[in-house]
Amino acid sequence: MPVLSNDQKAALDHVMEWYTKDRENMPFVTLGGYAGTGKTTLIGVIRRELHKIDPGLKVGFVSFTGKAARILKTKIKEAEVMFRQDTVGTIHSLIYTPILNAKEEIVGWKTKEEIECSLIIVDEASMVDALIWEHLKSYRVPMIVVGDHGQLPPIRGNFTLMQSPNLKLEEIHRQAKKNPIIGVSITARETGNIPTGRYGDTVVKYGRENSETPEILQEMLNNYHPETLILCGYNKTRKRLNAFIRNALGIESKEPVEGDRVICLRNNHKAQIYNGMLGTVTRISRKNDQVYAADIEIDGEDDMYSGFIAVDQFDADTALNFTENRRLFNGIDLFDFGYALTVHKAQGSQARKVILFEERFSKMSDDDWKRWLYTAVTRAEEELYIFPSP
Repeated sequence: MPVLSNDQKAALDHVMEWYTKDRENMPFVTLGGYAGTGKTTLIGVIRRELHKIDPGLKVGFVSFTGKAARILKTKIKEAEVMFRQDTVGTIHSLIYTPILNAKEEIVGWKTKEEIECSLIIVDEASMVDALIWEHLKSYRVPMIVVGDHGQLPPIRGNFTLMQSPNLKLEEIHRQAKKNPIIGVSITARETGNIPTGRYGDTVVKYGRENSETPEILQEMLNNYHPETLILCGYNKTRKRLNAFIRNALGIESKEPVEGDRVICLRNNHKAQIYNGMLGTVTRISRKNDQVYAADIEIDGEDDMYSGFIAVDQFDADTALNFTENRRLFNGIDLFDFGYALTVHKAQGSQARKVILFEERFSKMSDDDWKRWLYTAVTRAEEELYIFPSP
């Protein structure tokens, strides 16, 4: 078994006591943990200890997106704690089933009558919205809910599972401290100020005083790759960056075309697409002045999105509001260009390389700024380059 920190040990003891004594009265327990505190490691240890006391226990490991579920599955297998009866997948695959028409085409989704697991472990729980949470609870299956309580809350609504977790992991592991991205994330979370400088071969903050900064930035943007997340604060900056990158890629049309990177801006549970999901357009055509018909390959998901998306959403300042024309826009989804994202939209996403523009809103409190900066930094897996606002 891995060597656990003191707060990991305390959390493990609490979870085991909850499972053996309290799960009937307390249907779920929430566990928050900062980046580098070993949340995934602890999930593995918990699963191993549960197997010792209940070998037949069937666990459904779930995460919000397909990419996150694949990462979780890899880590669980590496830890050798995935037992034959266990499953790993998205929340949607666990609790929703497709609705088919006469042609056997998927026309929607509904909750399953029952699910085949006796314990659910939810990872990346900060992405779970109120509706999905109510659906999860409706099965009355005990749940261990895990997420990062240092991140921003969801941009819409007041619901967040990680606002006040029952248990917290805050001790950074010794090995994690050697990771420059983790080091920068600690500085961001604790002080809200990342000094200009080099923190590793691929972790750098550039300052305005460096005459080479504009040239370095332009070269990075010109060499955009889909495995890169470009993050900022303001929508106006996002729009400028999207236009710059599309131009650098040789895309002359102001309208979306095949190959464009896009982001979903509104949940559609029937279509199985969710706010913040990224994808690549594989087919698109204009149906009328208001609607495109599009096929979009969503990152990390097995199923292709095929549907109708709003023309006016592309390059709009905010997500469209269809309240006044609900019937007219029934069945229309919202996507926008997804080369550059606001940090709020990037929650739940990670990338090998992140280019971050520090942009603080004038009304943002110090605590909100720290959460914004921490959330942005922790989107990076290997490379992190921070720039002043363009």
